[in-house]
Amino acid sequence: MAALTSENIDRDRNFPHNFVVNLIDGGFFGFGMGFASFVTIIPLFVSTLTDSAILIGLIPAVHVVGWQLPQLFTAQRVSQQRRYKPMVMFRTVQERLPFLGLAIIAWFVPKIGPYIAVGLTFLMLVWQGLGGGFTATAWQTMVSKIIPGDRWGLFFGFQSAAANLLASVSAVVAGVILEKVDSPLDFTICFFAASLAMVVSWIFLNMTREGVNPPPKVDADNTKYWVSLRRILTTDRNFRWFLLVRILAQFGTMGFSFYTVYAVRQYNIGEGTAGVLTGVLTVIQTAVNPLMGWLGDRWSHRGVMGVGLSAAVISTTLAWLLPGISWFYLVFGLAGIANVAVWTIGMAMTLEYGTESERPAYIGLANTLVAPTAFLAPLLGGWLADTAGYHVTFITSAIGGLLTVFVVIFFLHDQKKTMSASYAE
Repeated sequence: MAALTSENIDRDRNFPHNFVVNLIDGGFFGFGMGFASFVTIIPLFVSTLTDSAILIGLIPAVHVVGWQLPQLFTAQRVSQQRRYKPMVMFRTVQERLPFLGLAIIAWFVPKIGPYIAVGLTFLMLVWQGLGGGFTATAWQTMVSKIIPGDRWGLFFGFQSAAANLLASVSAVVAGVILEKVDSPLDFTICFFAASLAMVVSWIFLNMTREGVNPPPKVDADNTKYWVSLRRILTTDRNFRWFLLVRILAQFGTMGFSFYTVYAVRQYNIGEGTAGVLTGVLTVIQTAVNPLMGWLGDRWSHRGVMGVGLSAAVISTTLAWLLPGISWFYLVFGLAGIANVAVWTIGMAMTLEYGTESERPAYIGLANTLVAPTAFLAPLLGGWLADTAGYHVTFITSAIGGLLTVFVVIFFLHDQKKTMSASYAE
């Protein structure tokens, strides 16, 4: 049991409030993302400007790398905060404003032309990704502080479910808009709706209640900080296997980025059907997120991770072997299960490593060291699609998924720690 400190008493008292407001924050964030999905809507927008599969594959890569890369470099600063919320609220603005920028770019495409529009679009994507990355360590550490440790999986599961539920609604609406409204108004409406949803999300996030505690005793000396990171990597063997799983998972899921464009080009589906496929993806994620989070807390996060990554293997294999658009509903559904494993369960597993004072460093390592692979994997997938065809991309992704499952089963162990060590230092 956790120690009955004043911090834990305040955390437990504020837990229902924080659970609800952060659930709504995640829901509206997801609602916005449905209008500006990095898997469907933005790739479709870019595909109207260029035929390059590599550039299209870069879209989710920029988002993921932007989220992951800065986290290690912000960890020391985060560790020294008395409260994490002020840092979160200031920095998260930078991951929300770019959606308004995308709306402006979409509106002016006829005047500025496709080449300038592509360049400006990727500028917005880099801004959005880095904004999320500079926010991420502080936000995850804040969550580990305001949510009891035995409910991390449940919280991330329900928050992701809320995000996916509203994203499934907005994705279908976006598909209708793209089908019924002429360009450039169609994408402009979608991106502007996304920016409005981000404002509502920010308001609820700002309602989070966080107590003021003395910061952990973290040395401000940069040299000692980097030495401590090296110590973590050299002494924590299971964490190294966890890092390898996260790295290999980037290859196991890289095929997902090309599902929509492949379906459009191979089977000539319309934007409306593309929106429905996105809806299938998000509905599945909505349904399984709380379940997988709860199972991770009660059974094994490692076990749930293995199940999800097995779904990734099946998804990319079916996309490779089975012809016909009807199979892609199952392909997208299995991809949704895999995404929950990599995202929701991955975040909960990351928080299990280290003490409270070490947690920002572990969060930073678990994300920043994965960033290069997160960037290169979609590039590899796009290059394979351009040179050898999308089927080769799907085959390679399936092999990557098999390797990931192998490491999870035979090398990664459940990270065991007492609840007092997890949140009652």
